[in-house]
Amino acid sequence: MNKFSHTARALTWCSVVALAGCSSLAPKYQRPSLPVPERYSEALTVHSSSNSTLPAWEGFYTDDRLQSLIRIALANNRDLRVAMLRVDQARAQLQIRTADQYPELGLAANATRAPSAENGDLKNTFGLGAALSTWEIDFFGRIASLKDQALAQYLATEEGRMAAQASLMATVANTWLAVMVDHDLLSIAQKNVSSRENTLRLVRSRVNAGVSSALELRQAESSALAAKAAVAQLKRQVSGNTNALALLLGQQPFSDSIGIDTFASNSIFAPVPAALPSRLLEQRPDIRQAEQTLIAANANIGAARAAFFPRISLTAQAGTTSNELSDLFKSGSWGFSVAPSLLLPIFDAGRNQANLDSAVINRDIALAQYEKTIQVAFKEVADALAAEFSLQDQSKALHRQVEVESQRLDLAQLRYENGVSSFLEVLDAQRSVFASEQSATQVRLAQLQNRILLYQALGGGSWISGASSTPHLLAK
Repeated sequence: MNKFSHTARALTWCSVVALAGCSSLAPKYQRPSLPVPERYSEALTVHSSSNSTLPAWEGFYTDDRLQSLIRIALANNRDLRVAMLRVDQARAQLQIRTADQYPELGLAANATRAPSAENGDLKNTFGLGAALSTWEIDFFGRIASLKDQALAQYLATEEGRMAAQASLMATVANTWLAVMVDHDLLSIAQKNVSSRENTLRLVRSRVNAGVSSALELRQAESSALAAKAAVAQLKRQVSGNTNALALLLGQQPFSDSIGIDTFASNSIFAPVPAALPSRLLEQRPDIRQAEQTLIAANANIGAARAAFFPRISLTAQAGTTSNELSDLFKSGSWGFSVAPSLLLPIFDAGRNQANLDSAVINRDIALAQYEKTIQVAFKEVADALAAEFSLQDQSKALHRQVEVESQRLDLAQLRYENGVSSFLEVLDAQRSVFASEQSATQVRLAQLQNRILLYQALGGGSWISGASSTPHLLAK
């Protein structure tokens, strides 16, 4: 009989442990449908492919000097370091929720000295044993839902770290380009100063010869001073963007890492294959982060629903007690106690219902944010694709305009030197050449920045480019 009792007790405990955490009251998660068209517009569809794979960041940012800057930023940037620490923090929270599913066992020792109930004499009691702290048996999946929520939050934080990394790479590349274009504009401005000073010397000699008026001299002087002011402004702009790059890197960039001579090159960045909207769900870390946030909110509903059901917990102790310390381990002093408890909520003034309502609303908010993230991603890709050809056409037209304005300046100077036209024509031609050269350089910058935007909008720049890390993390 005693043997049968022990066997039945063992089976009962096995059943309790097996049942704990098996149930879940969370709604079954299904990925929402895309809140955007399945394809881009007809003009952009030719650039998209369902099988397109993004290159890793080293394959996109092909310039060696830029790669060196990006590696420095990945190692030293403080914002990225904070994002990585938040991942560690979320991982620790997941470990806490995982530990809640298991009983906590400790060693308990106590000694008391109190009057005896029989005669009032002081009596010693010593105890030593193992103690099982209050362990909630998760019949209705409350703790399991909280663990699922913590897991999804951890994955969302990891995706946030990947999004921060991609953003940092793009910001470093954009700032690097800005420094290069500042040097290019500064070179244009310095050539403009030289040209206008030559014109000033010509006008001064003509005034001394009595051919030109003092008004033309003052116009030439004003034009030369304006060109010098533009040079001073661009020098300040170079310094500001260099300091911004240093902040991103966490240190001052090396003088030879800017690569001013590579700005006009077409090989700074690799071509980017455009993916269909459905592939953005796998490639963009911010979309994956929003989805994990939605999954976490969905799991929290399960925990809120479980609060309506009884909460069953268990406390147990096993050890030895004796009135004398020397008799603590003698036969007959051993024993154990098991204390199960059940708490059924009856009246809570609507607290549990309010918690459930709040959890459902948070899930709806997360759903709206997830859909908004997809819509923003679709817009960014579509804008970058649309800008690619328009910027190319604009760049060709501006380069042609620079050639035409340079020819006009030569003709205007020739006409002025021969007394055919006024000095105003020369000044206007000089300003037009300077403005068109600036515009051509800025459009070249816009072309390169748009290439970076397209790469980032498609989800490039994470550690695992072109594929989601979520299944891999879930497998762990």
